Amino acid sequence: MLHSANVIHRDLKPSNLLLNANCDLKICDFGLARIDAAKEGNGTEKINLLTEYVATRWYRAPEIMLTSSQYSKAIDIWSVGCILAELFLGQPLFPGRDYKHQLILIFEILGTPIGDDLQSIKSKRAREYIKSLPFYKKTPLRNLFGDHINPLGVDLVEKMLAFNTVNRITVEEALKHPYLRAFHVPSDEPVANPIPKDFFKFDLYKDQLSISQLKMLLYEEITKK
Repeated sequence: MLHSANVIHRDLKPSNLLLNANCDLKICDFGLARIDAAKEGNGTEKINLLTEYVATRWYRAPEIMLTSSQYSKAIDIWSVGCILAELFLGQPLFPGRDYKHQLILIFEILGTPIGDDLQSIKSKRAREYIKSLPFYKKTPLRNLFGDHINPLGVDLVEKMLAFNTVNRITVEEALKHPYLRAFHVPSDEPVANPIPKDFFKFDLYKDQLSISQLKMLLYEEITKK
């Protein structure tokens, strides 16, 4: 529902997922959430917004660290992939100490990006930085998780942790993945209408409003059916 509403959470991590005894899962802490405001020509949605902080490092998609001004809903999928991998492993998959160490941990498992994966990073400076790092071959996730983990679960994690966002699975595709087939109930997975990109336009002129005008707008919003 979140992505169908055109919203990117931008800080998905275990501590922002609330689970009760009935196994009802809720997402919390929308302080960094943003509307996905633009679309590229190939249909990949992105948001052009520089921020000082997006996502806790261990669950942060590589494109945020390498091209922080352009990212899409795919960053949430990466975070979910890290969380699912953590459930399988019993510990974080990429517990980086800092920016450089985080990238190295990612490359040690996914392999150093080359070809189209490398070119998917728009920043020339970031690409040159990647080339300056040691080259790592891909480590099969199966070797990390062991034989006791369902191979379909491993496959889902791999699709969520695709380095190139073009190849990263979407929410809709993930829900239809064989690993989640037994839990996929379309009638219980509500879809929201996309929030218009100008939905929060009031934020642009809020400083120009008087207290009485703000009160009136709040009253109208509260009483609106």
